[in-house]
Amino acid sequence: MMTPRALGVLLLSLLLLWASGEQRKTEQSRNVCLGLINKDQYEDFHLENTADCFTKCSESGNEPCDLENLQRYWLKFEYHLLESPMSIVNTSFLKAAVQNVSTHISEDLFFSLTPSQVPGLVTEDEHEHPDRVRLPRSLFESLQENRSEVLLAITILDIGPGNLFKGPQLSLEDGSRVLNNRLVGLSLGRIPVRRLAEPLEITFSHQHLPPNMALSCVFWDATKGTTGDWSSTGCSTELRAKRTICRCDHLTFFALLLKPILDQATVQFLIRISQAGCGASMTFLAFTIVLYAALRCYRQRFKSEDTPKIHVALSMSLFLLNLTFFFNMGHSPQLSGATCQARAAVFHYFLLCTFTWMGLEAFHLYLLVIKVFNTYFGHYFLKLSFVGWGLPALIVFGTGTADSYGRYTIRDKRNATTLELCWFQENTAVSALYVTVHGYFLITSLFSAVVLGLVAWKIFTLPRATAGKEQEPNWKGVLTVLGLSSLVGATWWLAILMPLGWPTIYIFALFNSLQGVFIFCWFTTLYFPSRSAVAFSSSVPRADQVHTTFHE
Repeated sequence: MMTPRALGVLLLSLLLLWASGEQRKTEQSRNVCLGLINKDQYEDFHLENTADCFTKCSESGNEPCDLENLQRYWLKFEYHLLESPMSIVNTSFLKAAVQNVSTHISEDLFFSLTPSQVPGLVTEDEHEHPDRVRLPRSLFESLQENRSEVLLAITILDIGPGNLFKGPQLSLEDGSRVLNNRLVGLSLGRIPVRRLAEPLEITFSHQHLPPNMALSCVFWDATKGTTGDWSSTGCSTELRAKRTICRCDHLTFFALLLKPILDQATVQFLIRISQAGCGASMTFLAFTIVLYAALRCYRQRFKSEDTPKIHVALSMSLFLLNLTFFFNMGHSPQLSGATCQARAAVFHYFLLCTFTWMGLEAFHLYLLVIKVFNTYFGHYFLKLSFVGWGLPALIVFGTGTADSYGRYTIRDKRNATTLELCWFQENTAVSALYVTVHGYFLITSLFSAVVLGLVAWKIFTLPRATAGKEQEPNWKGVLTVLGLSSLVGATWWLAILMPLGWPTIYIFALFNSLQGVFIFCWFTTLYFPSRSAVAFSSSVPRADQVHTTFHE
């Protein structure tokens, strides 16, 4: 029975836990970057307080942030500006002004957008005002029936280096950013302005662009995704030497995105590398499949082994992926939409099959080398085949049902087409691409990397443990790990290095396209061992020699 003293200690502990929980809730509610404290409050103090989140809400920051709430706060600021007595805001991060405009004006209006000044009416002189916005008089004439005057809010907002107003397409691309971290907002308050007959013009001045980078005019679409994203619908981009002119058919927040591109020469060079590597890979993958068929005929016991079957299944999926890659590179613009969607679906399917079989190679390697005992599975390879070929089919069916496939175009800095593929539709299937390709690859590659690391640790520590003393570097063990790494898709992991620059893209294209060659070398070494390999097998356990209890 619990004593009164023990009961008192228990109650005190519960009270302390409850109090600490309430304190954590209070501290969380006080966090400005969750976007709740200063909601709908736009006095100077609240603006300054919320603007701190432009820096705090970064990828490396520890501050909990709610990007959706914070972005909504700044999107609503223009409504507040038009409905409040103040007509000018002048801070280090925000320049805003309200202008009373007659709907009976006889000429276009020009407003300055100099980041260091509050926006104001200016003349048409480009040299005096390189950063400016032109609002066509037709915009205001279309409002004459309902009102004689309108209030126009113009905002220049410095969003800083954090994650606010970056969106999914900027957070995953190397070098992509909002140029100068500057947003330009234009609003007539509650009056919707869409599909203008004559577009407005925003001129952004800038220095010469870095090589292989391009600018595009975009606006913030709060309806895209969960937190909003940038969109170019209804906007066009005109590039000049030291300025870019954006023409858009609506009013909202606008910006210039600086994004990496592939020029024509780079694209063609990468295509040649990939095609040469894929051709060699397909040849050796075909050798691997033929070699397996020959071994099944001459080695009766070979038919019951699961390991070579998994190698060949991976070889087949990789061969078909390379084949569809060749067809996709030869895509003709005259293809119908349905044909292009079918090509994209087939290419996506074999890409996922390749990822899946590399993950199954890692799973099989884990059972062979790490788990070893109690690994009996009835109809083992048949079950793996259902996963290896069936799971990608389900994903592709769901993706196709969502109408995600179509033409994908890569353009250079002059907005000329450098490459056109049958893949995911440009700007309309970004989430599907990230989930079914990037996310799927990330899951399988992380699992494969962990398994390969465990296997490498076992290969290098087992001989030392049995010998009981330090040994010379085990180069044959290194070669074994390299051979196994080709099965689990280590060459695909080079994609992680691609954000470091163009040289890593060439390295990825070269080594990844040669994966089939590496698989053939491993297959022949495994089943046609030389004398040195036989001697090596006595000291390092090979995958097919580890004791298992697999049965068909």
